[in-house]
Amino acid sequence: MFSTEYLLTALIVVLIPGTGVVFTVSIGLTQGRRASLFAALGCTLGIVPHLLATILGLAAVLHTSALAFQLLKVAGVAYLFYLAVMTWRDRSAFAVDATATRQGVVAVIVKAFLLNILNPKLTIFFLAFLPQFVAADAASPLTQLLGLSGIFMAITFAVFVLYGLLAHAFRAAVIESPRVQNWLRRGFAAAFAGLGTQLAFSER
Repeated sequence: MFSTEYLLTALIVVLIPGTGVVFTVSIGLTQGRRASLFAALGCTLGIVPHLLATILGLAAVLHTSALAFQLLKVAGVAYLFYLAVMTWRDRSAFAVDATATRQGVVAVIVKAFLLNILNPKLTIFFLAFLPQFVAADAASPLTQLLGLSGIFMAITFAVFVLYGLLAHAFRAAVIESPRVQNWLRRGFAAAFAGLGTQLAFSER
């Protein structure tokens, strides 16, 4: 049985803006509603390895190994700054066509997936978060962990889809104003850079 406390806690955690939210919103504004759905899917898939690491006990190794944590953190920081630079340098106008090509869909999913899989703090978070909601008398703790993980993923996908749809709702006004486009592009670039800096100085 999954408690209301767990559902509310998971919802609050997912609602807090982070790299995935920034990316999904930016995709919703620049490529439209359909692309934002794939961004939400990619971000959700990106937490699967962290959840599996927690369930299989690999998170304990990452938690105790400073080298493993630092290597993954460096990769995550580098990717965030790469996104910041690419977003800043992109001078193309925001797309008007909401449809996404196959190549575009794959690229969006991969970028979103990498954003979350390269964040080492997610594994540490799940290591500390999920066990708190496993019943002490659970007949199968593993089954309960899988259930908790599935619910967290469902909430993540639903919330990110909502973020993307809200961004799409404001898309028409954005497209009609090149000045707003420029400010948003710079804002997203600064957000990625800021998140990368925050990750760079984070501790385990």
